[in-house]
Amino acid sequence: MSFLVTLIYLAAGVAFIVGLKMLGKTHTARRGNLVSAGGMALAVLGTVLSIYDHHRGDFSLGQLQYIAIGVVLGTLVGIPAARMVKMTAMPEMVALFNGFGGIASLLVGWSQVHVDDGWTGTADGFTLTTVYLAVLIGGVTFTGSLIAYAKLAEKITSKPGLYAGQNLVNALVLLAAAGLGVWFVYDPQSDLLFLVGTVLALFLGVAAVIPIGGADMPVVISLLNSYSGLAACAAGFAVSNTLLITTGALVGASGIILTNIMCKAMNRSLANVLFSGFGSGATTRKARVQQGEAKPKTPEDAYYILEAARSVVFIPGYGMAVAQAQHAVKEFADLLERNGCEVRYAIHPVAGRMPGHMNVLLAEANVPYEQLVEMDTINPIMENMDVAIVIGANDVVNPDAREDETSPIYGMPIIDADKARTVFILKRSMASGFAGIENPLFFKENSYMVFGDAKKTMEALIGEFKSAVAA
Repeated sequence: MSFLVTLIYLAAGVAFIVGLKMLGKTHTARRGNLVSAGGMALAVLGTVLSIYDHHRGDFSLGQLQYIAIGVVLGTLVGIPAARMVKMTAMPEMVALFNGFGGIASLLVGWSQVHVDDGWTGTADGFTLTTVYLAVLIGGVTFTGSLIAYAKLAEKITSKPGLYAGQNLVNALVLLAAAGLGVWFVYDPQSDLLFLVGTVLALFLGVAAVIPIGGADMPVVISLLNSYSGLAACAAGFAVSNTLLITTGALVGASGIILTNIMCKAMNRSLANVLFSGFGSGATTRKARVQQGEAKPKTPEDAYYILEAARSVVFIPGYGMAVAQAQHAVKEFADLLERNGCEVRYAIHPVAGRMPGHMNVLLAEANVPYEQLVEMDTINPIMENMDVAIVIGANDVVNPDAREDETSPIYGMPIIDADKARTVFILKRSMASGFAGIENPLFFKENSYMVFGDAKKTMEALIGEFKSAVAA
């Protein structure tokens, strides 16, 4: 039976690897989710068989009650949550999932110490270390994810929460938690050490994320995702579960890689994201005086330019998610293509409030993967584009990142929307973006503001095209 369990765990691990690979492409992402879900089903089956094998002589169905309860509760919560969550709330949901992963690892570590009173006396130093790491990293992940959720959901302010000596305090707390971990390995019978270490881990998660501004939340989500994987990996060593070790390592490594990609997309180091307090009064310089005035246009005005355009690039941002405009954008793009126009979608790595936010939205609307282009691909040809349509994006198209050395985002790679022949900016108002920085793109000579809900604006443009065809 143990050989069969090993094979099932191996198949589950392969399914997770294949599923993760498929998630990297829009056109295979849905199948990747299904493959990964199949891997999780295999993991549960392998756990059930492992319990049966361990209690072969006195096995009873009652020994599976907690697994059954977990599966039922997870299903009852997971399916409605996945179906009912709005795309605007997807970043918050991902943050919560990271937190759940962290608290699960913490509880695994906690159970190892407290369920079997004699266990700590026989465990070796490596196992005790992994138990403490599961609790430490899991605790940081759990409370840090809750703070990230609260910032994204605007339950608390998205601005950095800073005070004098904050980094020093956090460093001392981390050192104290690490020191208690060393002490625990040498004295595993002390419940007080373990309890204080757990409390410090939970506090550290709050203290680490509170100073980070809302504009940096996509990076924080990626990092917390990596933490949840590392915590699971440590928990896997603690309970000698090879599948948990493998999957935790996969999540941890992929999260770190994604975090690095996000940091490069902003031309900032991870240390700068975690410790600079970006968006606070101390780091945000006074906006320069804008030259010129914003030029509003109606959808009817925009139609005449778009009808003659031979190339159009859509640049989506969080505003498209808020308006739920992705399906209207896809319908409008189809009309442009039937009119002889070449359509592209330019995706900035940090557009939206979580990694891949725009890709998820556009995939939901069945936008062809081939039409999605990265920033480095679209920028060299932006000058040849007839029209750039910016839909709710702000910081990722801000020319100050190239032109104003005093700007907090100076040096951040952006999509050069201002270099297109004509730029339409779809926004509800002239308000700044999530980072709180003014955008001079609104005042460029070739830029026009189309005020209103992005979905309604797109529907108005669709109506103009259809009316022209009917006439």
